[in-house]
Amino acid sequence: MATQAPAPGRHTFGDVIHSWRGWWHNSVKATVDQADVIARRRAESGVSSRYLLMLGMSAGIAILGLLLSSPAVVIGAMLLSPLMDPIMGLGFSIATGDYKWMRQSARSLAIGTVFAVLFCAIVVFLSPLQTVTSEIAARTKPNLFDLLIAFFSAIAGAYAMIRGREGTIVGVAIATALMPPLATVGFGLATLNWTVFSGALGLYFTNLMTIALTAAVMARLYGFSTNLSERQTTWQTVMILTSFVALAIPLFLSLRDIAWEANATRLTRSMVLEAFDDNARLSQIDYNFDAEPIRITATVLTPELKPNAESAAERAMTRSLGRPVDVAITQYRVGTNAQAAEEAQLSSALASERAAAERADELAERLALVAGVSPEQVTVDRARRRATVTALALPDASLRTYYELERRIRATAGEGWEIRLIPPLLSMPAVAMEDEGISTAGYRTVVLIEWAARRSQLPVRLEGPGGSVALVREALQERGIEPQVSPAGNGFGAVRALWVMPDGAE
Repeated sequence: MATQAPAPGRHTFGDVIHSWRGWWHNSVKATVDQADVIARRRAESGVSSRYLLMLGMSAGIAILGLLLSSPAVVIGAMLLSPLMDPIMGLGFSIATGDYKWMRQSARSLAIGTVFAVLFCAIVVFLSPLQTVTSEIAARTKPNLFDLLIAFFSAIAGAYAMIRGREGTIVGVAIATALMPPLATVGFGLATLNWTVFSGALGLYFTNLMTIALTAAVMARLYGFSTNLSERQTTWQTVMILTSFVALAIPLFLSLRDIAWEANATRLTRSMVLEAFDDNARLSQIDYNFDAEPIRITATVLTPELKPNAESAAERAMTRSLGRPVDVAITQYRVGTNAQAAEEAQLSSALASERAAAERADELAERLALVAGVSPEQVTVDRARRRATVTALALPDASLRTYYELERRIRATAGEGWEIRLIPPLLSMPAVAMEDEGISTAGYRTVVLIEWAARRSQLPVRLEGPGGSVALVREALQERGIEPQVSPAGNGFGAVRALWVMPDGAE
């Protein structure tokens, strides 16, 4: 029986594939200057002074960011990552079968890796900070997601290099993060922490292999010429796919363990609280899923102690998790109802009141000390946050001495406190003049006269040349003080300020 030909206007699946392959060959592969791409990639794959310098700077920034647990600093190291070039060179050399290029790239990668690890280890060894931070811990458990991140980043990176848009490689470096896990390896080496060392090395190896193999696949798709025979090419394809599977299996198992621990964490929190009534609160809980049996330690705040809480939680967790669990619960009896909340609020208010009283007593003692009186002679109004004391005349103390003492105590008394140190009626310094105006020192004296007048509640009288008296009077009026004046002639000169006593005496 004759085979029926396809109806006109209809296309088989084979036709679609053939058409797509033609488009890819003519419109995509043909537009790539393979010789130029290979030349640029080969030039960037060797060891150079620039390569080692950028590697050292990137490693230094990365390890400092990890020690300080600063994501922003770690990102800075990703931007500088120079390891991308030899890794990409390794991928392109695999695709083209250029073993000389492959050896060059592998050598550069090995030298760069060892250099970065040793440099970071030296920095950590000399650093006073050697704690495993959250940024370090995040790079010690590679999983399948890390492989996928490296895979997508490698596609973007290879495309950028093939199409001559290498500016986008910065974004690739951020996503792949080659240097931070390598810096973490250096941290593990310096601190002799095998868990950190092996976990970070696994993450770095995952990223390295994924990027190199993905770059090789991308280069093959874009038709880069190869020195391999058809059979060798087939075997190469099989080896690449096998490598991906070999990487994916343990990473998938790691991801499964992480997912199990996350679910177990959620379940154990709820099961601990199920052993208590609704008013109980979970204060803290710690897990050790690597122990056998699993170790759970929790602290619970409860209005009623439950002696059987640990055994009840152990049975529930063992049944749900399918593994034996050892639970240790520390119980603190506290009130969590409305009455207890009111009592807690009242206790807090009383504690605040006691603290305020203690601060007021301390302030009174300090004021009494500088004023030369006993603390009982200091008036403290806690409601208005005001403290007042009348100072005695101290030997060799001038009016400015008391002004400075009040200023210093006010600066340390606390926010909102008004300090009033009433000085003895000492003589006030003269207001100095210069260039027919008040000098800088004279203005400081004007401020002192204003302060003394407000504290003593007594008027002052100005004596001196008429022009100068007028200027000083105006300056005091601007500060809210209305002095009496006794001008003596015209011109300019120093102005004296005198106290005016209630009976008219000075």
